[in-house]
Amino acid sequence: MNPDRLRAQLLAWYDENARDLPWRVGPKARAAGMRADPYRVWLSEVMLQQTTVPHAIPYFLKFTARWPTVNDLAAEDDGEVMAAWAGLGYYARARNLLACARAVASDHGGVFPDTEQGLRVLPGLGPYTAAAVAAIAFDEPTNVVDGNVERVMARLFAVEEPLPDAKPELKRLAGELVGDDRPGDWAQALMDLGATVCRPKAPLCDRCPVATHCAAVALGAPETWPRRTAKAERPHRHGVAYVLTRGDEVGLVRRPPRGLLGGMLALPTSDWRAARWSDAEAIAAAPARAAWRGVGEVEHGFTHFTLTLRLLRAEGVEADVIWSPRRDLDGLPSVFLKAARAGLSNLL
Repeated sequence: MNPDRLRAQLLAWYDENARDLPWRVGPKARAAGMRADPYRVWLSEVMLQQTTVPHAIPYFLKFTARWPTVNDLAAEDDGEVMAAWAGLGYYARARNLLACARAVASDHGGVFPDTEQGLRVLPGLGPYTAAAVAAIAFDEPTNVVDGNVERVMARLFAVEEPLPDAKPELKRLAGELVGDDRPGDWAQALMDLGATVCRPKAPLCDRCPVATHCAAVALGAPETWPRRTAKAERPHRHGVAYVLTRGDEVGLVRRPPRGLLGGMLALPTSDWRAARWSDAEAIAAAPARAAWRGVGEVEHGFTHFTLTLRLLRAEGVEADVIWSPRRDLDGLPSVFLKAARAGLSNLL
């Protein structure tokens, strides 16, 4: 492998094939002197940590229209930001988003630090995001390694060690290719290559600008890299969700600030456990004494476990809940939106 030639080929490909993304300043604009807004780069990277580009784009556009600067976001109420985040998952990231925005606003005058080291000091901003913002927004030659880059490195060098144990080696290999020339474009070129050509399944090796350097192509079956250890089966849990209505309103609760879906509005639920809930247990855990009746159940998958929520519904009783119009339920986390829609389906 000739690293200089590989870099030149990939950057030339990126100049012609860069994705048009709402947070990105493309290679032609960068060559003309435009620079990416660190706020938009940071926001996009946080959103993309657990979702795809097509899913993240509407959220990004909504956030930047409502909060166009980091100072605007920092000044917003926690509940409003958490509701806007609903559907992006991992709600701890929304809390970290606010903590970081407020630190930038209060401690840095609304200006993001312009180095990887300076960015790492901000709350909730980990090594990957700090490296990405430093490279893309400030052209610092950092080593930006996401899942796409790991896949590209695993194939370029035919790394036999399986993920996740291979992560340190893949990061080391990626670091050896980082240079001082156009580091922001380099980081994004690697991401785009992994997302559009060096895909997890059916990689388009005939369209790859660096296929001649790729050890996996030379060995055959490049789609079998990166190697992976078998995933352990996710445990399954059971719970009960309570759909309490009062006219056109639904009773919600605010979940505790820490833990899964922390701080989010949700349907009242029982604990989630390995054993199913009996009728008596489900009634005893309800948020109010009422004529509860079963209205089905829903299935939901989280990263580390799957969940069956049994649904009970009652009407017209008082309870210690937050009454919300049914039209506003779209801001609920996806598991509770799914449960609410199922529990209210015969009232729609």
